[in-house]
Order: sequence, then structure tokens, then C-alpha cells
Amino acid sequence: MARVAVVTGGTRGIGAAVSKALKAAGYEVASTYHSNDEAAERFKAETGVHVYKWNVSVYEDCASGLARVETELGPVDVLVNNAGITKDGMFHKMTPDQWYSVINTNLNSLFNMCRPVIEGMRERGFGRIINISSVNGQKGQMGQTNYSASKAGDIGFTKALALENANKGVTVNAICPGYIATEMVKAVPQDVLEKSILPQIPVRRLGKPEEVARCVVFLASDEASFITGSTLSANGGQMMV
Repeated sequence: MARVAVVTGGTRGIGAAVSKALKAAGYEVASTYHSNDEAAERFKAETGVHVYKWNVSVYEDCASGLARVETELGPVDVLVNNAGITKDGMFHKMTPDQWYSVINTNLNSLFNMCRPVIEGMRERGFGRIINISSVNGQKGQMGQTNYSASKAGDIGFTKALALENANKGVTVNAICPGYIATEMVKAVPQDVLEKSILPQIPVRRLGKPEEVARCVVFLASDEASFITGSTLSANGGQMMV
């Protein structure tokens, strides 16, 4: 019987690549999304991946959504916390909504998604939790105090949860992508991309969503059972840690 993997924000960008890669690796994949019904239905039709709609920043939505996944597909073995948003602005001009929306979606969602599945993983003696953080959570970024704080929090969450569950067969790891060629990044004006972004990246290109997805597939595998509490930097050498 195939293991069940849940990918939040799993119908677009990095999440879509992760969902497709896990399906290709033999997992039964459930991809969640929040608002773009059209994109989700198109993704489902193209890939055959199961699609579920809920808001990861609301605990009750996550608990009921995950219960539905477990009823329809089986216990969750792999959880990829990928959903994230940005609401950029200099901190001295940042609104409470900009702050709390990003923290709730990018950081509090890890509690909301992990809490309903962690006991089952511990009882079964197997689990893989993979949190998609960011290079900006490692180094900070001007205009992204909210985003950098949330992504740095993801890393701390990863390390603590890994320690608590290491002897139960449950690994918890983080991946910190750099600039990846998603819709959001490709919307940046070409001159800004060439003059301001690419010079920061030693390999002189954007990453591909599929490259992050391959990291996820490895960390989800049996072969990665000795790796937990780690942060994998997939950033083209932009920041070496």
C-alpha cells in the first residue's frame, strides 16, 4: 500500500513540483490549496493528484481537512509544509495585517498541520515532516521582516520537533530554497532580475521547482532515516551554511 503524502500549497509553484515528484515516486499525494479553484482543478486534471481546499492558518480547518484525507486515503506518512505568502514592506511602515497574515500562514500553519498527525506518526513508528523555509529565513531580507521572521521560526520549529520525535521513527527537516523560477519570481522585471538578483547567486541562474522537489523526495524516503533536524540549503550558493 502506497504511503500517503500531504503537500500544503501543493497545486502551484514549488508545491506543484513537489506533489508531482512524490506521485512519480509512488506516494498517494494530497495537495492542499486555499483560494485559486481554477488552478487547483487544472492541476488535478493534469496530474491526477488528489486536491483539498482549506486554510492552513486556521487550526480547525487543518484538523478537519487532515481527518478527511486520512478517511479517504489513509494515515498521513509524509507532511510537506510548503504553503506560504509574502506581504512585503519596510517594518516602520508595516501594518498589523501584513505581520499577522504572514506569521499565521508561514509559521503558525506548522503547528496547525503537524499537531493533528504527529501522534499517529509516533504510534506507527514512521513519519516524515519536511518544512519549506527560505534563504531569507537564514540571512534576513530588507522589506521582509515578517517573512524572514516566519521562515526563521520554521527552522527553530523543525529542530525542536526533530528532537522530540527522533526515537519514534519520525524525522523532521527543513529545506531553504533560494530564488526559484516560480510565477512570483518570474514576475520580477527582467532588468531587476539581471542586475540585482542573479549577481547574488554564484551559479548565475534561478533554481527550478523540480530541484527543490528532488530534495523533498529524498528526505521523505527510507534512505533519509538518519537525517533529522537538518536544514538543506538549495540556493545555488547564495548563502553557504
